[in-house]
Amino acid sequence: MDRQFIPVNIALLTISDTRTIEDDTSGKVLRARVEAENHLIASQAIVRDDKYAIRAQLSQWIADPDIQAIITTGGTGLTGRDGTPEAVKVLFDKEIEGFGELFRQLSYDVIRTSTVQSRAIAGVANGTFIFCLPGSSGACKTGWDDILKDQLDARHRPCNFVDLMPRLLES
Repeated sequence: MDRQFIPVNIALLTISDTRTIEDDTSGKVLRARVEAENHLIASQAIVRDDKYAIRAQLSQWIADPDIQAIITTGGTGLTGRDGTPEAVKVLFDKEIEGFGELFRQLSYDVIRTSTVQSRAIAGVANGTFIFCLPGSSGACKTGWDDILKDQLDARHRPCNFVDLMPRLLES
């Protein structure tokens, strides 16, 4: 049986103290790739690298039944200002450990051992998938091209995240 494409409503969040809509290259990379695969951009925003600002924006989107997935870029490094994992993990109902593991494995081919500095994570909150990528456009390309493009496509076999979406809020 041929599977049908199902567009996913995706929100994009850039986490940065310095980026604006005009110079947000990572946000532009993600937007272009999401749209190229015929998914829908439900919302897009930039927030400062502050755990409460991040949580506030994510919580708004998590509560929105029309948003099925969120992709963030930025704040996953090791500096004092990088707080995305700490901000986001507390919102997860379930963490998807394999996402960060696979992201770092794929990144190794590109940036070698520097990938150990990435704290890319993913999880599910209130039925919404959340994927946190590093802030570089290269990392966003790797995350989308090598993981999310397939996992957010209902036609991908043997399994994908879209197949799980109707079941995420089961008791």
